[in-house]
Amino acid sequence: MSQKQLKEAFISNLNGTSLLEITLGLSLAPLCLLCRGLLLILYYLHYGKPLSARKYSLLLDFLVLVSPLLFSCTVLSPIIFFMPAIIAAFCAGIFFKIYSQRKHETRAPFRQIVKDFQKTYLDPGYIPAITVFRVYVNVLTSISILAVDFPQYPRRFAKAETYGTGVMDFGVGAFIFGNALVCPEVRQKSPVTQPKFSSLARQFVSVWPLIFLGLGRLLSVKSIEYHEHTSEYGVHWNFFFTLAFVRLAASLLLAVFPRNTSWIVAINLAVLYQLVLNTTSLKMFILHGSNGRDTRDGFLNANREGLLSLFGYLAIYMASVQVGLRLLQFRNSVKGWLEAVCFLLLTVLLLFAFLHVSQAYVDPVSRRMANLSYCIWVLAHSLTFFIGFVVTDLTLVFTKLLVKGSSVPCCWDAVKLPNACKKPETEGVPVGRGGKLPPICLISAINKNQLLFFLLANVTTGAVNILIDTIHSKAAFTLCILHLYMFFNCFVMYILHAKNIVLKFW
Repeated sequence: MSQKQLKEAFISNLNGTSLLEITLGLSLAPLCLLCRGLLLILYYLHYGKPLSARKYSLLLDFLVLVSPLLFSCTVLSPIIFFMPAIIAAFCAGIFFKIYSQRKHETRAPFRQIVKDFQKTYLDPGYIPAITVFRVYVNVLTSISILAVDFPQYPRRFAKAETYGTGVMDFGVGAFIFGNALVCPEVRQKSPVTQPKFSSLARQFVSVWPLIFLGLGRLLSVKSIEYHEHTSEYGVHWNFFFTLAFVRLAASLLLAVFPRNTSWIVAINLAVLYQLVLNTTSLKMFILHGSNGRDTRDGFLNANREGLLSLFGYLAIYMASVQVGLRLLQFRNSVKGWLEAVCFLLLTVLLLFAFLHVSQAYVDPVSRRMANLSYCIWVLAHSLTFFIGFVVTDLTLVFTKLLVKGSSVPCCWDAVKLPNACKKPETEGVPVGRGGKLPPICLISAINKNQLLFFLLANVTTGAVNILIDTIHSKAAFTLCILHLYMFFNCFVMYILHAKNIVLKFW
């Protein structure tokens, strides 16, 4: 077998992992974020000032926010069930240290702190968990697209061939979910005053980079005979095309139907698509082609997975729009967000119950078809992932009440509401002497150029695969390459953010 055939066989015919393992794996990112925040608060408690050196800030962010994820999906994957408990215990130790060492003059009874916490006001126009969710989906995807080509990355984490729940199967749907949370229709303040099809017109302009990136990926992969998993999207299709067409189709639907009924559209779309799969020969066509022998003759046969899975991804997008609208409802207090977390948890439990029924009586999860079970699974785990970040933010808000003046990047700050007429004012310390900016946060840096980060990760992944025999790499070499790869990607984003450069031309 050629090197190309070996690599294609290495990522083919896989069956995924359990829902429990994916849930535990996803809990690592919020725990790492919590750990970073607690360390910054502890630093402020000890030195009376925030961590100001940018090089140390980047190093801390990379070592705490990214590096544990690299280890967890490679050499530490056999003990991934214990890793959340280990990191949580470490966070608990830091929190106890902060609680016991806070200044005597600011100490208050624990019950009073809890009461003050519940009455704390938060900026209603900023939800850091949405930013962090989108960034971490991007980071995890970037790690996986290269790590999957190394033997240290468990095969159960890779994309399943037909049925199954792999970590990378979730990543594709989570990307759609994250895009929908910040789509123009969700962020639009006054839809009544704007033309009905204005968002659709803007989407036509904004998706052209995705089309060009899709074409660029197609041409580069074919020209250098790069290994590819054909049953993933087809011969010519790729995820850039999927994202572009889903955004266009969703804007069209949202121009026709009211935004607050997007969940009804999503349910109808997913259920009807599943009915067609089960009652016609469409499922056999997706899995085996028009002749039943996996033919790739003709454009539709060649790209049947990518084209027909658009219906499932569109259903995920429309449901996620409803989630985004719900999240952006005015909430300006910790109490309001605690109620929102309870509501989201109830929604997650219902979705997992529906998922159990759907897998048992309708069809198992299949990313290849983006069927009903896949849609439910993606929404359930995306909401679970998001809830983790909201809880992390609230925990850091509580901890900052213990240490007055402390701050954490990409986290809620308490605000004062003098009266209903005035705009909220951020409570906290000045940014620094002489108006110096606070240290750059890696999450903010990636968020500023998300599409570029994903593109850079794809290009760097291709370069590594061309230069290195990944399949026969040893563990130490694999960890070295993955850390250099991710640090390079993060460092480029960090520099661009420091220079205030946003590479966006649409």
